Amino acid sequence: MTELLEFHHQLIADIQGDADAMGLVTAEAFFEKVADLLSEAGEVDEADRAYYEGKYSVHQMQVDGYGGDPSDNSGVLTLIICDFGMSDEIRVLNRPHVERLQNRLFRFLGSSMKPDFKNQLEETSPGFGLADLISTRWNMIEKVKLVVATNGNFSARSDAEPLDPIDGKPITLSVWDLKRLKQFMDQGQARADLQIDFEQDFGGGIPLLKASAGDGALESYLAVIPGKQLAGIYEKWGPRLLEANVRSFLQARGKVNQGIRNTIRDEPHMFFSYNNGLSATADGIEIKQVESGLELVCADNLQIVNGGQTTASLHAAKKLFEEQLDQIHVQMKLTIVPRSQSEEVVPRISEYANSQNKVNAADFFANHPFHIRIEDYSRRLLAPAGEDGYRETKWFYERARGQFADERGRRTPAERKKFDAEYPRGQFFTKTDLAKYENTFECLPHIVSRGAQKNFAEFAKNIGKQWGKDGSVFDQLWYKRLVAKNIVFRTMERLVSGAEWYEGGYRANIVTYGIAKVVYDAAQKGKVIDLDLVWKNQTVAPELKSMLSAAGEVAQLVINSPPAGVRNASEWAKKEICWKWLSEKDVVYPGKTDRVTITFESAKSTAREAKSEAELDHSVNAEIEVHTLGSQFWKGARDWARERALLSPKELGVLETCSAIPRKMPSERQCAVALAALKKLKDEGFSG
Repeated sequence: MTELLEFHHQLIADIQGDADAMGLVTAEAFFEKVADLLSEAGEVDEADRAYYEGKYSVHQMQVDGYGGDPSDNSGVLTLIICDFGMSDEIRVLNRPHVERLQNRLFRFLGSSMKPDFKNQLEETSPGFGLADLISTRWNMIEKVKLVVATNGNFSARSDAEPLDPIDGKPITLSVWDLKRLKQFMDQGQARADLQIDFEQDFGGGIPLLKASAGDGALESYLAVIPGKQLAGIYEKWGPRLLEANVRSFLQARGKVNQGIRNTIRDEPHMFFSYNNGLSATADGIEIKQVESGLELVCADNLQIVNGGQTTASLHAAKKLFEEQLDQIHVQMKLTIVPRSQSEEVVPRISEYANSQNKVNAADFFANHPFHIRIEDYSRRLLAPAGEDGYRETKWFYERARGQFADERGRRTPAERKKFDAEYPRGQFFTKTDLAKYENTFECLPHIVSRGAQKNFAEFAKNIGKQWGKDGSVFDQLWYKRLVAKNIVFRTMERLVSGAEWYEGGYRANIVTYGIAKVVYDAAQKGKVIDLDLVWKNQTVAPELKSMLSAAGEVAQLVINSPPAGVRNASEWAKKEICWKWLSEKDVVYPGKTDRVTITFESAKSTAREAKSEAELDHSVNAEIEVHTLGSQFWKGARDWARERALLSPKELGVLETCSAIPRKMPSERQCAVALAALKKLKDEGFSG
């Protein structure tokens, strides 16, 4: 079996598993999967489901979703169509097949501007909401992107391929087929698959100066790129040009953007002097020798890791101050990072390049201690068997894309069977899932509704503040309650899909709003959902299901009833006022809610007890470790530290005591000091 065929079977199995877990049909589950990937890859900022299929003027039309309101996305309208098939063999797609799909999108786009088409649609339907959004935003739309997502294998390549414009607005087509989905998911992180040909597509090569030295150094260069050329590249590739973590944090409009804009407008000749320039990475490059020196011809997977605001501002200036761009040049530091090293090296380059920023994007890279700690818990802590289970299992937290597939794929068939029993496919969650659960329970459903990346950026800001010196608040109990939130969220997804009151559409919004409403109403009575009970049973009690369903029904009513002048429910759900409306609504909760909610004080008391137990376990473990290492080890550490004057007199005194074991026995406090001192020595190179 080829790797692509194996991936094809696994993808279908995953989609079927997701559909069962979330109560969806497979086409919806495929859209949800693809939406996350497109968002992570930077193809779209967000992806909202807005399914419509039908005929207008005898022509077949279809759309599965869109990339958010163009007014929030630099005037770019993205329409998405999905083509998912269940087959043992890989479907081979030719150009006519893809053209049929793109024409369905194109016809929907054109029909949306015709009042008689909209008039035949139900006003609360997602299709009407999208058509109305297109017609009302058409004058401010500057570019249209058509995206075809399929689990077939397209025989050609189509990435930002230009199509015939409509009303003078450029249109591009991108096809995400099975090969491309596999390539993206196998990379282990969100790196866009793009190839930039400076010479052929953007007016010429870029002058380079080699900067790397020594055998161990990564290949690196200094370059100067014309502002007009950089703006043109961003015009084609958009946010996909920005490294994923930087992309997440570029949402805010701050003084930096304003300052860059002012320089472009008023002093373009000083731009090079005032601006810090770009830091970028690439998988590989093609260069050539010209009379004046080296020139960059092509770059594979060019990713800007610092300078995203500069790039986006130059692109914006292309429309407002095009003449000034001729005077602008931008310096760029370019590092060539092989794919085998990219997961480790690219985040570090981005971290150090962004360290001077007020909002430090590096705080939430995959290697931040928060993610490492959650990953550690997910690999160690066994979840109870629960009411319906027969064995304890674990929940797999994927802090970097591809970890789950890598862990499973490197095992033998027998080992995979064991792995699948330990980590059931339904007990897998990602960073963006985690952010979705947390912000929902923080009563921020309007933020969750803005899409995975925007929601994650907001979550990162809040958690970054809470982490503090050592992140002590994020202990094992916090993790268990996180998993419980996960279980509640997935239960709500199934409840909404199967509810008699569910009218179809906006399910993701109803889920987050419904849960937030239950949390909010419980808080008004000084209570919280008993997450410890959910963790213990690994399921949601009938009483809580009834509460969630009741809140979901009211949430649907609010989401489907926007105020006058607002006709798109997806966009309405992204507004804080939508949440305010729901929070003020009365919900009649059936059954005995006291069985599934507890007081704030009770939840805090459990947390205090868990912290005390953890501290006791830690102190006992510290004493065991100090005694296990033995007096000879501590003598060596003491002497090594003395020679280099690395420790304080107090620390040396504690190591002296440890060196005299068993004649002298270090106290609990001294053991903690000894291990802290040992860590300090190891950081300086001590190996024992």
